[in-house]
Amino acid sequence: MARRPLPRILTGGTASLARSRELARTAADSATDVLHPLIVITRGLRRLAAAGRRKWTETPKDRRGPLIFLVASVILVVALVPYGPLLALGTLLATAAWQGRDRTPVQTGPDEAHVARLRSLYEALVPYFSVAEDPSPLYAHGGEWEKAFAAYDFDDDNRITRLVLRYPAYFTDGEAESRARIEQLLHAKSGRGREYHFDWDEEGNQLTVTVLDPLPTDIAAQRFVTAPGETVLGFTDKTSVQRTLPVTDAADEQRDVPPVVWRTGIRSTEPHLLAVGQPGSGTTSLLRSIAVQALQHGDVVIVEGAGTGEYACLVGRPGVLAVECGLSGALATLEWAAGETERRLIAANRARQAGQPTPEDCKRPLWILLDRPSVLGHLAAADGVGDPQTLLQVPLRHGRAAAVTVVVAEQFDSLDALLDPVRQHTRARVALGPATPAQLADVLGTAPRTTPTPDVPPGRGYARLGPGPVHRLQVPATPDPYDDATSEAHRRAVLELLPERSATSEPEPAIAEG
Repeated sequence: MARRPLPRILTGGTASLARSRELARTAADSATDVLHPLIVITRGLRRLAAAGRRKWTETPKDRRGPLIFLVASVILVVALVPYGPLLALGTLLATAAWQGRDRTPVQTGPDEAHVARLRSLYEALVPYFSVAEDPSPLYAHGGEWEKAFAAYDFDDDNRITRLVLRYPAYFTDGEAESRARIEQLLHAKSGRGREYHFDWDEEGNQLTVTVLDPLPTDIAAQRFVTAPGETVLGFTDKTSVQRTLPVTDAADEQRDVPPVVWRTGIRSTEPHLLAVGQPGSGTTSLLRSIAVQALQHGDVVIVEGAGTGEYACLVGRPGVLAVECGLSGALATLEWAAGETERRLIAANRARQAGQPTPEDCKRPLWILLDRPSVLGHLAAADGVGDPQTLLQVPLRHGRAAAVTVVVAEQFDSLDALLDPVRQHTRARVALGPATPAQLADVLGTAPRTTPTPDVPPGRGYARLGPGPVHRLQVPATPDPYDDATSEAHRRAVLELLPERSATSEPEPAIAEG
């Protein structure tokens, strides 16, 4: 027997039904707000009637006659008094409104479970925030925790989500080690498995602890709404930046998220970037994301020291001048980049001396992406040639004036192999993957004021642009589209952003239909 198709309202009207339910719910809430006084009075009249019936039932039968006579006399007096019925009606409605009010007690303070947790946290802080010489200590065993904790919020699991605490003025809040001990204690006592942000107010002797929401991991590579010279490194917290970008997530829904935008060009104060991470932390994905965005307005040169072919999808694309994996090719490419930087500087200088605008070929941005230069340095030492990093000195020193940007990616265990010019001129820093506070401070210049995430997804870390604050960072997913482990959605997202290869280039590998 053939199946009868479902009505259209059950197949294609899901959105209409959802909107209808939302409108009905809104109308019901509005009607409840409008009729709330009538509902309260009706509830009060019902309670008064129930109390009257209960009083009549409890009255003995021999006293019911005098009670009826008393009630009738009162009614007669009220009826004869001028404006008596109106006053009686008003009194009845006021009494009914008073009896019909919501008598649910309002929770004005923490419950017993919250008090126990706050008291435990207060007792744990006593050894750190008290000294024997203090005549009236703010923190003391068995003391009043209400004076120390100015504000606090809890979630449904009775765990602290926000805490504002005061500490004595003699606490050494200017020392990183002292702050780290307090942050570690609060992290352990407030509940592990979450990220916390610590905002130290040294001037007011106050510390604010806030639980951070997880960063979005469902945003893949796409065209971001940015101006020329702006590169989206990833996404961060809403309270860290004052800007949002519209993006499309994995569910094909659009929403606004706060980005970490790196500005390059002639007026940039951080013209070059250094990305450091552990193996599999996402530094290569970050460089691939930067390359895809750079191809919109400039040219890209890629040197891959590891030689794993992570940038094969960029070979032969318009704007990609070179993708080198070997030592000889890397040396030739970086030598050309240094010469090109010098040529641009000379051409721009001559144009300014002649009172002419800068030539167009000197204004088009040139990006030099160098992944794992330490590997190339070891190969160069074995062959008895110079380290390829020495060829980056000219682009690093004069790249901003020549519209040349250098991006270097390296691992934590090979940071010592980076030359001083690379570390000195890469003022924009990114640290991805699990890392100790000492490693983060070495890369970023200062330790982040957040606890490390319990689970570190690829592309998760921190970013700091120059002397600015440290931002939490989640790099948009930009995997290698030729990798078999890449999902079909991410593969298509990356390939759609790449320029079409010319007819003389190798054909695009076939993509299996999912």
